[in-house]
Amino acid sequence: MSTHPRQRRLHRIAMVTVHTSPLAQPGEGDAGGMNVYVLEVARQLARRDIAVDLFTRTTSAAQPPVVEVEPGVVVRHLAAGPYEGLSKEDLPGQLCAFAAGMMRVAAHAPPGYYDLVHSHYWLSGQVGWLAADRWGVPLVHTMHTMARVKNLHLADGDEPEPRGREIGEAQVVEAADRLVANTDREARELIELYDADPARVAVAEPGVDLAVFSPGSRDEARARVGIPSDAVLLLFVGRIQPLKAPDVLVRAAAELVRRRPDLRSRLVVGILGGASGTGVRNPMGLTELAQQLGIADLVRFVPPVDRSALAQWYRAADLVAVPSHSESFGLVAVEAQACGTPVVAANVGGLPTAVGPAGVLVDGHDTADWATALESVIGDPRGAAVLARTSVEHAAGFSWARTAQRLAEVYADAMDHPREVPIHDAELLAGIPTAVIP
Repeated sequence: MSTHPRQRRLHRIAMVTVHTSPLAQPGEGDAGGMNVYVLEVARQLARRDIAVDLFTRTTSAAQPPVVEVEPGVVVRHLAAGPYEGLSKEDLPGQLCAFAAGMMRVAAHAPPGYYDLVHSHYWLSGQVGWLAADRWGVPLVHTMHTMARVKNLHLADGDEPEPRGREIGEAQVVEAADRLVANTDREARELIELYDADPARVAVAEPGVDLAVFSPGSRDEARARVGIPSDAVLLLFVGRIQPLKAPDVLVRAAAELVRRRPDLRSRLVVGILGGASGTGVRNPMGLTELAQQLGIADLVRFVPPVDRSALAQWYRAADLVAVPSHSESFGLVAVEAQACGTPVVAANVGGLPTAVGPAGVLVDGHDTADWATALESVIGDPRGAAVLARTSVEHAAGFSWARTAQRLAEVYADAMDHPREVPIHDAELLAGIPTAVIP
């Protein structure tokens, strides 16, 4: 809630990601696209001479307090509650401890060490709000996911986000100098569902590492990941939880086999990821579903892999399915397309932006509709080849360098034109003697 005018060029920012480390393996626990986003953006900002300190919670005794990722990018692990055994839902009770850790770091640094705070996800926003206010710098916040959006698109049997999260998000929206949305649609959701000031909402689309995710030989990729060269590989990549809807792909694959029995001898359904969120409560749910549908022998579960191996899986696939019920952007879709793999995705959230005209969008999650969409790709080799070419062209329009450049512009605007203190806050401060204001 800064009212300080910009006094110098932006040198260093404090980036806050409380609940998941940017160094964590995406696809495990709560790590996903946000982890990739935060780390890639930090690297690109550092290459623009904007140093980034990434604050995250310590989750293992083996984690060093400070990790230099590359010059200008430092990850700081802060103790906030037990290292292990805390779920994301437990973390609101640890925000005070986390904030105290940030204050201690700043106390040992020169005055004015941080020029701006950029928080990611609402838990980080609560801490970022305090830090920015204490340091007298702007707060920039990126939601990544929003409770009110998720609750509008719940999967069957999934649990709604709690009221406390909605309230916490609304507070961060009110406090932030700038709000960064991944897409125009997310920007509208911030304005319509959270009453955000349109003048304080900016869009910065995520990127993709085109040096890692690029087209390659499907046969070579299949040899590396152990998939037969003549297989029909339908691939899901992501955290295994109701929100991401891998069950939609499994059900659609069973329907495909029913329609086309000739596929049974060649079809492989790859599920690449780890249990997360409410999916942890029933880790065998997908396996049991595949057994009930009679295709357990066709489904292959693969634990999360590093980025180079992930690119091989994308290249090996005939298509990548992204059937999420809610998705702020859909990084998996762009990564797959960058590898020249057609994408079939749910027509929700940011996926229309991520997929663009290069993929197939499916309205809803009906099994028959999804089976038809999958069949439209694997049953039409010529059309699939066209999708592959247009996918590469579409993905080339996304880059982390562009994302970082847009964020740098948002940071500069926040420093040059900070949000004014609301009238009720100004009246409150007016009654306090200046000497006691820190």
